[in-house]
Amino acid sequence: MADKVSKPSVGKKLLRDQRVLLAIVIAIIIVVISVINPNFISLGNIVAIFQQICVLGILTMAMSILLISGGIDLSIGNIMVVCGVVMYVVLNNGMPVAVAVLAGLITGMACGLLNGAIIAKSKCIPLVITLGTSKMFYGIALTVSGGRIMNFGGAFNGLKTKVLEVFSPMLLVLLVMVLLAYVMMSYTKFGRRVVALGGNEKNAFLSGINVTRYKMAVYAISGLFCAVASIVFVARIDSITSNAGTNYETNALAAAIIGGVTFDGGKGTIGGAFLGCLLMGVISNAMNILGVDTNVQTIITGVIIVGAVVLSNINNIKKK
Repeated sequence: MADKVSKPSVGKKLLRDQRVLLAIVIAIIIVVISVINPNFISLGNIVAIFQQICVLGILTMAMSILLISGGIDLSIGNIMVVCGVVMYVVLNNGMPVAVAVLAGLITGMACGLLNGAIIAKSKCIPLVITLGTSKMFYGIALTVSGGRIMNFGGAFNGLKTKVLEVFSPMLLVLLVMVLLAYVMMSYTKFGRRVVALGGNEKNAFLSGINVTRYKMAVYAISGLFCAVASIVFVARIDSITSNAGTNYETNALAAAIIGGVTFDGGKGTIGGAFLGCLLMGVISNAMNILGVDTNVQTIITGVIIVGAVVLSNINNIKKK
């Protein structure tokens, strides 16, 4: 008789799940920091953490969808800024907020579609293409803004007005975008085809998937998420500058990878990516609570990013 292959227990399966591990790590950090400083676990601080990750959380969803599809976009931070600049210009010309929001959403989709079209048609490496378009979008924002701070005069204050002294609508926007990404990637034919595209582009093509069209669609959707992130950013800060998107692409990439999304494509979950973003938010808030020097925080963030990339490639290292 052939030896029976032992199946891993339920406990081992759970511990192999990146989402479970992240939830445990987050819980441990919360307990430890709360013992050191009880203010960390206060309702106000918990809400503050979610408010701080609103923009990053939405951009992480965009980056995760792209990574799962086999792509990447280093221009998402500057797409967000261009959308904000467009909204400012529209408002400054006497148009209502609704028109400005629509203009921002269209701009985001257009920027994403441009990225997708160039990548799909040229078959060039997405990292290099989006590095170039990132500079282009930054240049556009810098030219239009003239390098000055663009103030919105409270036009989007409704998104940060607290309900019951705690909850603000921008948190609802974050949750809606996370839920939208989750449903799209987990329960729709589009999402399944995006996963297939990221897993093996050649097989996806042979199975009848229009690779070019799907790549363009994924980048357009990513651009839409960037536009929504821009709306939330403006609501929080009430202004925008040409360099406001700096580091958002690397932080979103790190959050997605920490959450189990890999560079290989076709792997990872939206839930894991969100937990990765939440972990970064908790760590950042904890360092502020503990009074860690800003420069040291930058070093720690860099270590987290490097560690996340190494961990995402650990399976490839083992194979070799």
